Amino acid sequence: MNIEKNRNEDVMKLLLSEWKKRKEKIALGGGKKAIEKQHEKNKLTPRERISYLLDPGSQFLEIGTFAGYGLYEDQGGCPAGGTVAGIGYVSGRQCVILANDQTVKAGAWFPITGKKNLRMQEIAMENHLPVIYLVDSAGVFLPMQDEIFPDKEHFGRVFRNNARMSAMGITQIAAVMGPCVAGGAYLPIMSDETLMVEGNGSIFLAGPYLVKAAIGEDIDAETLGGAETHNALSGIADYKFPTEKECLDHIKKIMGKLGAPASAGFNRIVAKAPVKSPEELYSIMAEGNTKPYDMRELIGCLVDDSVFDEFKSEYGKSILCGYARIEGWAVGIVANQRLIVKSKKGEMQMGGVIYNDSADKAARFILNCNQKKIPLVFLQDVTGFMVGSRSEHSGIIKDGAKLVNAVANSIVPKITIIVGNSYGAGNYAMCGKAYDPRFIYAWPTAKIAVMGGDQAAKTLMQIQVASLKAKGLEVTAEQEQQVLQTIKAKYDEQTSPYYAAARLWVDDIIDPLQTRQVIASGIEAANNNPDLATLKTGVFQT
Repeated sequence: MNIEKNRNEDVMKLLLSEWKKRKEKIALGGGKKAIEKQHEKNKLTPRERISYLLDPGSQFLEIGTFAGYGLYEDQGGCPAGGTVAGIGYVSGRQCVILANDQTVKAGAWFPITGKKNLRMQEIAMENHLPVIYLVDSAGVFLPMQDEIFPDKEHFGRVFRNNARMSAMGITQIAAVMGPCVAGGAYLPIMSDETLMVEGNGSIFLAGPYLVKAAIGEDIDAETLGGAETHNALSGIADYKFPTEKECLDHIKKIMGKLGAPASAGFNRIVAKAPVKSPEELYSIMAEGNTKPYDMRELIGCLVDDSVFDEFKSEYGKSILCGYARIEGWAVGIVANQRLIVKSKKGEMQMGGVIYNDSADKAARFILNCNQKKIPLVFLQDVTGFMVGSRSEHSGIIKDGAKLVNAVANSIVPKITIIVGNSYGAGNYAMCGKAYDPRFIYAWPTAKIAVMGGDQAAKTLMQIQVASLKAKGLEVTAEQEQQVLQTIKAKYDEQTSPYYAAARLWVDDIIDPLQTRQVIASGIEAANNNPDLATLKTGVFQT
């Protein structure tokens, strides 16, 4: 057993090594030369700005690190979606921070940039967190304007959200540290307070070149919309500063004077470290997640004092439900179980499949947590719902719908961690992205798809072969195998956590050792919003 655990740990550490290398490359933004040019202009990079702004010793929970990963390669790429963003503490106040990365295409907005910024605003609205915008952007990336400009979830939605957040009483502060052009000019002006850096910060609907083309006027950027112009003439800006650090210092002053946040009242006591070493998380899962394991071992590495009060432990064994604490916060845990269990008919591997009784139990537990106002944590390693005549005749669709209904209508914060498989309707039932988790993260071992690569490849191969044979073509065994491997390779790429994170299907990929931290940070954020809706479950069959 120790040999197997050592092998599992080695595999996990190899995955994490690759994860770190990719993150380090992303952290360079547009590259070392672009960073040097930024410094030559007396400008900090977005990560340097955020680091200076944060409270000393506090942690920054970056979100969307892998946004855009592997996308837009024909355009030179878009590391981190051209925006560094996350949740951190400024003057003791938890807040959302968004910083354009000017080293990436002059901070221009790609489609994924818009999606990432909207996600961060969604987080701010759901959790009533103040927002700090560090603006340094050339505006929409024109070659892809049709994919970022006009639709409901595109660029303009950002300014709609500015207005909605203001109406909700959410503080928004914008520091203009570089260009702020065209439609983007509305963001700082729709914020509560606007700060500008002299010499570098500028705000205008049309830059000097467009002004020249449109009306024939010759004017430089500083005169048109620099810090002096907007502080002394237009009155658009509220403050100006000679350096970025002085600008950031003033943001700290503003944040330090905000009134105390409201509270949802989620229960918290003094935190206790798990009795089980969190390092054991590395050795639980086999390479490729091909072998069963006991999810209770994983939970024991995450929860305070390794105490998990299980709900209906003898019923619905393919989903574990129970109460625990994480960093002192009371939580309800819903987790898939892949353990081999013994029954009267012999051994049976759960395999992460959701059975009728498991769906029924989880739905009931979710309603209990809503009744008690306990945040929910979903630990996903699910291959879907059980299929076959026995399950269909027992009403698996009905029981599955009951679980999906409970997840969809749950009013307490939901935080999802995808540790392994996340396939098909199991993704939905275990609170995938479509079911509005407050936060959703993936381990490097995660796989997200409508079904597993092997099953999908065999299904698609059968369809393709049948189509060829219907046309009178013969298909050899070798050709079938070639088709199978081609489909599987493509499918495996699409199930990768990096593929998901690039498209913001998850907020980020995390080291398993970060799991306690991200869950606790998420609940702390959620606790700022006292406005829980009334639980209504709608119509479902019993």
